[in-house]
Amino acid sequence: MKNTVDSRKVESRQEKQKIFFLPSTIYYLLSTVLLLATTAFAEQKHLTIAAAADLSFALKEISLQFEKETGTKITLSFGSTGMLSQQIENGAPFDILFAANERYIDELGKKGFIISDTKRLYAQGRLVLAVNKKSGVNAKKLEDLVDPSIKQIAIANPDHAPYGIAAKEAMIKLGLWDRLKPKLVYAENIRQAVQFIQTGDASAGIVALSVADVPDIVYTAIAPSLYNPLNQAAAVIKNTKAEKEAREFIKYVNGPQGREIMKKYGFNLP
Repeated sequence: MKNTVDSRKVESRQEKQKIFFLPSTIYYLLSTVLLLATTAFAEQKHLTIAAAADLSFALKEISLQFEKETGTKITLSFGSTGMLSQQIENGAPFDILFAANERYIDELGKKGFIISDTKRLYAQGRLVLAVNKKSGVNAKKLEDLVDPSIKQIAIANPDHAPYGIAAKEAMIKLGLWDRLKPKLVYAENIRQAVQFIQTGDASAGIVALSVADVPDIVYTAIAPSLYNPLNQAAAVIKNTKAEKEAREFIKYVNGPQGREIMKKYGFNLP
C-alpha cells in the first residue's frame, strides 16, 4: 500500500515538472526569437541624406536601387543646398550632404562639419528655360523673357540656392537682370520653382534640367557659358554614426549604376 502511495507521489511530481517545463521552454524560445529580432534590427543600417532639390528624381531612383542591393534603409531630405547646409551647422542629424555646388561642401569642411577625405564630385548641373505649355508664351531664349506678356518668372532664391545663383548670373551676363528682376518669383528651391511653372503661378522660369521633364512644361537649354559651372559634390557629415555605409552610398552614386541614372536625368558626369 505504501509503495502505491509513493508511486503516486512520484507520478504527481513528474506531472508538475511537465506542467512547468512547457511554459519554461516556450519562454526560452520566445526570448531567443526576440533576441535575434532585436540583434537583426540593431544591425540594420539607416542613412539620412540631405540632398539638393535638383536631385529629387535621380537620387530617389538611385536610393531605391541601393536599398534593394544592400538592405540599408535610406531617408532623403530635399531642399536648397544653402538651407540644408545651415541645418547641418545647427546640428541636423544627416549622414551625407549632396550639394548642388561644391562650394558649400568646401565651406562646411573649413568649419569642421564633414569628413574631409569623403568629398566627391558626382555631377555637373545644367540650366534650362522652362515654359508652361498652356500659358501661350513662346520663349526659346532668355532675351524673350522681356516680353510684356510674361508677367512672372520663377527661379530658385539666389540667396541660398545654387541654381538660383546660376540663373542670376545668366541674366546679368546678358544684361537682363535689372529688366527682369520685377518679374521674378523666388522659390525656396529649384523643385518648387518648377512647380510654380507647372501650376501656372509663373508662365516661365529658369530651372534645372534634371527636374524639368515633367507634365505641362516645355524647355530649352541655356548656354553653359552664361553661368559658372554647377559642379555638384557630396561628402559624409562628421557626426554620422554610419560612416561605412555613407561612404558606400557616395561610391555607389559614382559607380556604374548611379552614373547611368544621373545621366538619364540630364546631368553631365565628372
